Amino acid sequence: MFAGIVTFVNVLIRIGAVITVPRKRRPTTALAWLLAIFAFPIPGTMALNLFGSTLLPKGRREKQQQINDFILDTTSGLDLVTKEESWPRWFGSIVDLNRKLGAMPLVGGNDAELMDDFAVTMRAMTAAVKKATRYVHVEFYLFAYDKATIEFCHALEDAHRRGVTVRVLFDDWTTRRNPASKKTIAWLEKTGIPYRAMLPVRPRTILYRRPDLRNHRKVVVVDGTIGFMGSQNMVDPDYNKAVNKRRHLRWKDLMIRLEGPVVAGVNAIFITDWYAETDELLAREADPIHDVQDPDTLDCQIVPSGPGFEGENNLRLFNALVYGATEKLIIVSPYFVPDDSMLYAITTAAQRGVEVQLFACEVGDQFMVYHAQRSYYETLLRAGVRIFLYGKPIVLHAKHFTVDGDVAVVGSSNMDMRSFSLDFEVSVMIRGRRFVNRLRAIEDDYRSKSRELSLAEWLDRPLLARILDNVCRLTAAVQ
Repeated sequence: MFAGIVTFVNVLIRIGAVITVPRKRRPTTALAWLLAIFAFPIPGTMALNLFGSTLLPKGRREKQQQINDFILDTTSGLDLVTKEESWPRWFGSIVDLNRKLGAMPLVGGNDAELMDDFAVTMRAMTAAVKKATRYVHVEFYLFAYDKATIEFCHALEDAHRRGVTVRVLFDDWTTRRNPASKKTIAWLEKTGIPYRAMLPVRPRTILYRRPDLRNHRKVVVVDGTIGFMGSQNMVDPDYNKAVNKRRHLRWKDLMIRLEGPVVAGVNAIFITDWYAETDELLAREADPIHDVQDPDTLDCQIVPSGPGFEGENNLRLFNALVYGATEKLIIVSPYFVPDDSMLYAITTAAQRGVEVQLFACEVGDQFMVYHAQRSYYETLLRAGVRIFLYGKPIVLHAKHFTVDGDVAVVGSSNMDMRSFSLDFEVSVMIRGRRFVNRLRAIEDDYRSKSRELSLAEWLDRPLLARILDNVCRLTAAVQ
């Protein structure tokens, strides 16, 4: 009798899954969930209920809509560039696409400095904070008070003491799981610097929000005149973890120092995230109007993305840029697990004659993602994509790509399904050959420290490795 009931329930669950799971999901994602439910009906259904939706709770979605409206309203009229003949023919449509999806306007009159060395970046951010006179806004996926960040943290403390408004945001789950978390929170409490944990994970939140949504942004704004953003977390390059120390793993990142009207867009990201966590909407500073006639300045557009936006802004931007490429496309992403649309865009670009290069890591710090990523290499190599594996034990954590000689994107977003659907990210799209050439020089340095993967080598890998890669690819789609 009991066995019959169990069989009936299992059949009922499977039938219900076939009807409900494919709704509003990618086919690959729906298939992965169906496989999980058919293999393990009850645990699979429980996992689906917990992790199956990328939506924020209704109240948070309403607040996010207010945030999106705030971005559009407060940046209306700030478009400080006009369409030029020198633009790639596809560039204007991508600017318009970003704007419709909730991005900032494209603004000219900016300068940008690339920093691919941790110590250099920390000194630059610390120096900027020391000169602050009005406010310092700090937002990191991982914020730690440790030996590598202590000078920056002390600069924040000194600024707070002299009357500068300092605010700090960090992702709750990631920061609190770091070995330096207790020391970090104790330091913040002692200094009195206002701070908030973003997307806090508590037992009650599991009832109305999937627990693995993260705020993955990395942003610093000083007085509305200087902004920093990119891939680097505010933590020692070994992330303070014993396992990383044993493996001698250290993270290599890329940050960008921005000046000009685009900094108002960077600050809007902080303002909206602060509002989401505190209900306090900070007054937006008046932004100076810059002369955009200087041909040596850069056009920049800040593009936020995350579960609060309906259109997967970063994925749409990346795909549009890939399809726009006509000569060379260089992609740098430590976690490369594309959806079908991105895989088709990249392989199509290679097949139509665009030189496509992908920089990834020879060593992986996340087991499942590392093996899921490897499952795409054969398809990429057969299409003509050149894959460069950055030498271990360094984890190349930078996230950027360049399109022809005209356009670049730098930010916090990986090219994986987590960054497209589950993480709050921020990217900046920059048009300017001077900037692209500097970024290409950094990419050349990556290449000198990488080895190129050949199709013959890849096809010769062990059978067990192939099976593991493909299994992990299935799990990566379960979102």
